[in-house]
Amino acid sequence: MTNGRPPLWAVLGTILAAPLFMGAVLIYVPYALTGWRRGPALFGFEGTRWIGVLLALLALPVLADFLVRFVAEGHGTPAPVAPPQRLVVGGMFRFVRNPAYLAAVTAIAGEGLYLASLAVLVYALGAWAFFHLMVVLYEEPTLRAKFGADYEAYCRRVPRWIPRRPR
Repeated sequence: MTNGRPPLWAVLGTILAAPLFMGAVLIYVPYALTGWRRGPALFGFEGTRWIGVLLALLALPVLADFLVRFVAEGHGTPAPVAPPQRLVVGGMFRFVRNPAYLAAVTAIAGEGLYLASLAVLVYALGAWAFFHLMVVLYEEPTLRAKFGADYEAYCRRVPRWIPRRPR
């Protein structure tokens, strides 16, 4: 690392890992559940499809910010084998501690609404439950051990799941 630049391994690792994870979670599983076939509009209301598109589109910049922050600010990757070396608290991390998981669940729910697929909506709920357990049982203890008081202070300022304006 020179001049505060992120290490090359973080850039390359993110370029390799992010599409694999996002492709599996956001594309492959919903496709496997639906074949991209749309069902009849939920509650007979076509507007749910537009809400779904909006949710999926809103998730994209959050996911992009997350990836850039992990590399540029954290000097690491989203992959647990090469995590950030610095605590990431900028960008969307100012509003919520887990913006990528929240964005992923939002995108999946958006896909479920667009496709009018109960299976994809249940998958979104299951993904959130899995992410929550992973955060509480693994990520938070690991971050506490690695970043100590800085992480504790960050947790007091920023909520885990419900975004809010920074204090």
